Amino acid sequence: METVRILRNIFLRAFVIAVGIGAVFAIVMFTAWDAAMSFVTSHFHTDAATMTPIALQFFAQLRFVVWFGLLTPGLALHWTLKAEQKRARVGERPI
Repeated sequence: METVRILRNIFLRAFVIAVGIGAVFAIVMFTAWDAAMSFVTSHFHTDAATMTPIALQFFAQLRFVVWFGLLTPGLALHWTLKAEQKRARVGERPI
């Protein structure tokens, strides 16, 4: 039971950290887009039309990892832990 609680806390805290880092990435990207595009086009010999899908793909993959890799297991463990605590209070035998 303690292991489930620890895993739940790890997943939920990792979710909060990932959302925070994603928000920082998004803010930095949107505020520095023009400066970053001039740097990227001069150093990597590409254009904004090439970089835009790459940035969108990054945030799509980040969203997938945050939702399905962190939040879903964290909520499932939270639900399981609450059900086990409720069973223990009622006096039922835990599974």
